[in-house]
Amino acid sequence: MTDMTLTPAIELPATAATPEVKFDFATQHLMLKGEAYPENAAAFFRPLMDALEGWLQTGQQTHSPLQLHVALSYFNSSSTKLLFTLFESLNDYARGGAACELYWYYDAEDDISEEFGQELRIDFPSLAVFLIPDINAC
Repeated sequence: MTDMTLTPAIELPATAATPEVKFDFATQHLMLKGEAYPENAAAFFRPLMDALEGWLQTGQQTHSPLQLHVALSYFNSSSTKLLFTLFESLNDYARGGAACELYWYYDAEDDISEEFGQELRIDFPSLAVFLIPDINAC
């Protein structure tokens, strides 16, 4: 018997050190918005990554692209490492033939964040990466 239990959505409000999270697996729309410099980045990001990886293994995906929208005005090095792990999971998923889109929102005057987004295209070639120079558009 197949378990058809839908993966529940994850919604977390932003705090001073963590981003707002909206992972709606039913619509395949994931979002991280705000700042990411939690005291323990693994404790914050690991449950999100576990939920995503678990959902990817359920076969509940549709033919619509999986979309991850990321608008982080600041993120520390620990968060960067875990974001890369998240992006790698999506890249692996896309490498298997699934449509997967990463929307990287940044302040148009923030060259570092723009360059980071450009590097995502290189580091994760199976993802369709869209750079959006308006961090508030997310």
